[in-house]
Amino acid sequence: MQVVGTSLYRLVRWVLQTALGFYFARIERFHPERVPRDGPVLFVSNHPNSVSDAFVIGTSVPRKVNFVATVRLFRLKPVRWLLTQCGVIPINRVKDDPRAMRTVLDSFEACFRVLERGEAIGIFPEGITHDDPQLKAVKTGAARMALELEHRHGGRLGLHIVPVGLTFSAKEIYRSEVLVNFGEPIRAANFLPGYPEKKRDCIHALNGEIEQCIQSLILHLSKLERARIVEAVKRLYFDRLLAGNTVIHEPVTAKAEELLLTQAIANAVDFTFDNHPERAAAFVRKLDHYERRLQRLQLSDEVLAHFPARQPLVWRSMAWALLAVMVAPLAAYGWVHRLAPFALIRWAVRRHARAPGDKTHVSTVSVLAGVAGFGCFYGLFIAIFHQFFGWPATFWYALSLPVASLVAHYYVRGLRRFAAGCQAALVLMRAPLAARQLLDLRSQLIAEIEAERQEFNRAAGRYERKEGP
Repeated sequence: MQVVGTSLYRLVRWVLQTALGFYFARIERFHPERVPRDGPVLFVSNHPNSVSDAFVIGTSVPRKVNFVATVRLFRLKPVRWLLTQCGVIPINRVKDDPRAMRTVLDSFEACFRVLERGEAIGIFPEGITHDDPQLKAVKTGAARMALELEHRHGGRLGLHIVPVGLTFSAKEIYRSEVLVNFGEPIRAANFLPGYPEKKRDCIHALNGEIEQCIQSLILHLSKLERARIVEAVKRLYFDRLLAGNTVIHEPVTAKAEELLLTQAIANAVDFTFDNHPERAAAFVRKLDHYERRLQRLQLSDEVLAHFPARQPLVWRSMAWALLAVMVAPLAAYGWVHRLAPFALIRWAVRRHARAPGDKTHVSTVSVLAGVAGFGCFYGLFIAIFHQFFGWPATFWYALSLPVASLVAHYYVRGLRRFAAGCQAALVLMRAPLAARQLLDLRSQLIAEIEAERQEFNRAAGRYERKEGP
């Protein structure tokens, strides 16, 4: 039975890894070397994207990760069997069944047995999944579990807690990106002294450490209402901050670099709002005016920023038209084959999204429906093709399907972007005075951001000298 479970887990992991590779354009792993190669490990992560979070973490580390999940997923017998074979541990929450809370102890014991075997468990201590990137209140379950188990073994089990930060660029959009940011392992036994007498204090100390570590691995804002300002400053100033980077002093991946620089922007925004509220309010008013004018002209900041340096519209149009003609047959071939599975995915997303605007379940439903839809329809197409053409033509036909599908997606997306760019360029060409005014206003905003950045850096330098030896 153990062999069956291990083999099934590897098969499911491979299928999910392939499906995630098609849904996301890139999944970056930052500091994966921090994950212990053996011994008991408890992964604790933020939870911005429903079941997809477990998929991403489980396929990002070489070792098996057993996840804790709500008992509601175990209602159907075939699903229960599959989840059990893959190491998923059911846990009952108050909102699942208030009358069965005694099963929480059973769930803890099941987790203890897994960790005592030297395996890994994944937990989302927020207890809920949510749309905004902020870390919600971290519940104490993970800390309680870790300390109780270490206490049973006299602090000699060697349990490590590995915090994980998940950052999705646009989780509801096909071919977006993900950053999986692994933190330094926390040794549970370090929080064990005094545990029998002061359980609550030890649990809260460890829970606070877990919460702080996860916050450091994502973009966590002290005040959520400042998120719009941080994003606006990032759009206006990120390229300059990237070029003159004084924040990062180690080799990092692209998405990790973006996260670290965005964290620096958030810190600077907090500094300005806290120390110069009048200046911050004036900047927000000017930013609102700038964004309203962009919206009125149906322009984006990206188009405006590149407009003066763009090639003449006619030459760009000719180049894109030539490329569109050359790639059109392959794109059409891809779309003919992806129409049926794509329609199934769209139906599944509309059917299973919990509410309008809910983004937390889009990627999960898309990945699962994609595995079923593309697997079944592509398998049917390949079987039909084989009846007429046999081998080896069927082999090359099968290889062409995923490639043509990606080409079809990027072809349509490229055409839409080009059309939007052409429309925006025409607007700016027809209203040169408005374009100059917008560019001047944009320059003023960037100058103010640069001035605040310099003051923030000076203040940070004074703080470091004060705190230094």
